[in-house]
Amino acid sequence: MNFVGEHILSVAQLNRADVEEIFAVAEKMTPFAQRKQITRLLEGAVLCNLFFEASTRTRLSFGAAFNLLGGYVRETADIASTSLVKGESLKDFARVVSGYSDVIVMRHPIDGAVAEFAESSRSPVLNGGDGSNEHPTQALLDLYTIKKELRARTKDLDDLRIAVIGDLKHSRAVHSLIKLLKLFRNIRVHLISPPALSAPESMITELLEAGHRVQQFEQLELGIQAVDVLYVTRTQEERFSSSAEALKYRGLFRINQAVYSQHCEPDTVIMHPLPRDSRKAAQELSEDLDAHPNLAIFRQSDNGLTVRMALFALILDVADKVKDDSVPVGWYADAGKWD
Repeated sequence: MNFVGEHILSVAQLNRADVEEIFAVAEKMTPFAQRKQITRLLEGAVLCNLFFEASTRTRLSFGAAFNLLGGYVRETADIASTSLVKGESLKDFARVVSGYSDVIVMRHPIDGAVAEFAESSRSPVLNGGDGSNEHPTQALLDLYTIKKELRARTKDLDDLRIAVIGDLKHSRAVHSLIKLLKLFRNIRVHLISPPALSAPESMITELLEAGHRVQQFEQLELGIQAVDVLYVTRTQEERFSSSAEALKYRGLFRINQAVYSQHCEPDTVIMHPLPRDSRKAAQELSEDLDAHPNLAIFRQSDNGLTVRMALFALILDVADKVKDDSVPVGWYADAGKWD
């Protein structure tokens, strides 16, 4: 696709060549994300971050990514502080906000709301997560992380073996990742969840029709064997009708040092889109793995910067200008923290 001026609302917009282009540009962004170089290519440009659900990584990394390209960020992190609570339509809201912005990132609790907003926006819109529907940039940074982790093991995305664990019904990150995986070759997917939280049948069908292998498991220990990557997700409590209903599933599957050592191959990568639920009743990914070299969750989070910088650079048509517009960092920056 030609990214210039385009919305990014769903991974369904992308083909394999598009994904590889994003990843190639993300590699070029690494010196800027790691504070080795500075660029001001987007000086004067304005990003509006509209986050109407809780967010740490997505909101802050989108803002930091735009700042690192030299742009300015304006944020609204509470729907109650907007005129939407006065009855303003998403259509009117989009027309107004897009007049103040060169690009917009939106997160919304309702499936499809970001796409509805984008229909009336005069500026490109990136989906920062809409309900339980999709989270395209999370899936891109997840796949980019998988690619980098496998490269260090002399493997590639083709022939990937991945176990996806937890609340597969409600996790928008999982939904987008599954859609992206079908673009590659000979993928084997283990879907591990209780029956009530299984992945949507339509997504399983898409994988099968693309020629990939899918197995569903209710037992964690069986599903995590003979895979390259564990992709763990929390119970999405905010999508349940009540906390009591979510509590039935919280902590049902737990990856800890003992489980990992006993059932996984020694070089299996451990991932999680975060936040992980560290409450005693949950702990789907135990902190006793924090020092394990195969735990990639913080490298994964860091990769959100480079991937989101790449998307901004492509959409605003500056990706090929970055190399010619950079100077060394003039302040103390601990490059070792990205090792």
